[in-house]
Amino acid sequence: MYFAALLARTEDGWEASDTELDDVETLSDLADLAREASAEDDTVLVLIEQEDAWFGVVRIDGEDDPRIYVSDAAAAARSSYGEILLTDELLGREPGDDDVADLDSLDLDGTEDGEPDDADDDDDDGASAESVPHSPVGDAEILDDLGVTAKELRNLDEDALSAIAEALGASEVLETVR
Repeated sequence: MYFAALLARTEDGWEASDTELDDVETLSDLADLAREASAEDDTVLVLIEQEDAWFGVVRIDGEDDPRIYVSDAAAAARSSYGEILLTDELLGREPGDDDVADLDSLDLDGTEDGEPDDADDDDDDGASAESVPHSPVGDAEILDDLGVTAKELRNLDEDALSAIAEALGASEVLETVR
């Protein structure tokens, strides 16, 4: 089960809104959605979580590029919402590296038409799944100035979004949209 919310910082504190990500296909779409939630160029946080699997934080400050943190890249890669956050840059790849990795992973041992070995049948994602780490990726210092240190962020697990909201002083407004 997924949960996604926007937290927009205003002069009066944080405002939360439940958000639907069905129409969001790219990180740029997500950033535009977040910017619409803020009347000015205030900080907006997009909080996304898949229960017991991973969570992500996207921070948009005005027109600056989004900053992203994902708690478990491999788990997020298996999610349509996670795929939005896992850009080539975030994963340390050059655009198009997936194609090269897939070619490198082919076992060209003379099998007809490049059929994979039986051992490869279990891996539907090919080399791309192997290239995504089972660890946090992104900007762990994304919330440092808001009261959540990089170390604290990396140590969050279950109910991470509630812990983040509590540290920001926004737990009540987040709970209203949960």
